[in-house]
Amino acid sequence: MTGPDVRLSAWVHGRVQGVGFRWWTRSRALELGLTGYAANRPDGRVHVVAQGPRADCQRLLELLQGGTTPGRVDTVVADWADAGDPIDGFAER
Repeated sequence: MTGPDVRLSAWVHGRVQGVGFRWWTRSRALELGLTGYAANRPDGRVHVVAQGPRADCQRLLELLQGGTTPGRVDTVVADWADAGDPIDGFAER
């Protein structure tokens, strides 16, 4: 048993727009079976919301912080919550 689903909200700071970061994040999330989205923010950050088993969300967070992403990640600020309403698929916004 994997336990209840959670929702990860991560704000990724650095050079993460215009470099394929959202596409890369979507690919990793789908590989992990997560739903959610990756969205560009007006201030240059990317906001990632992922929902699913905590271990899989934690793995996505580690990948976001891991240094193999497109562009350059300076820092990731994460927040955890109980899963919200179901999300279909994983979108780039």
